[in-house]
Amino acid sequence: MIAGRAVVVPQDDVDTDVLYPGPFLNVTDVTQMKAHLFEGLDPALRGRLGGDTALVVGANFGCGSSREHVPQAMRAAGIRFLVGRSFARIFHRNAVNLGLPAVVCAEAVDACTEGSRLELDFERGTIAVDGAPFPISPVAPFMRAIFAAGGLEPWMRDRLDTTTLVG
Repeated sequence: MIAGRAVVVPQDDVDTDVLYPGPFLNVTDVTQMKAHLFEGLDPALRGRLGGDTALVVGANFGCGSSREHVPQAMRAAGIRFLVGRSFARIFHRNAVNLGLPAVVCAEAVDACTEGSRLELDFERGTIAVDGAPFPISPVAPFMRAIFAAGGLEPWMRDRLDTTTLVG
């Protein structure tokens, strides 16, 4: 189970260009990336993030370009997972690859207010908002393993090490 405190970004169609603007794409150190997260949307959002943040978002979150900087900066800023009405396909894939869970649950989004306590439980297939559980779509075991490993690269590295030892 992953728990977090809600920070709400209610707008729909928030694109990656405002989540992490182009002039900062040359930043490669993830600890420096978090200083530019939300730069084009609302830089004050950064002050509401902590090490236990659950970002609650609207529909089509992360549309636009395919920059991986957004989920990288989110992880560096202490965002543990996202709950949204929907996610842009490429953003969702980048989030999975970088070990940042992003689940769809409109009912949970509706139940959240700023500061709500969220608990994401893949085993039960629920997300609880202030103790009230809402069902989420099942998450494939390999995707849960990717999240547990911290992303696709460490997950694959672990698998290759195991395969090498067996072969």
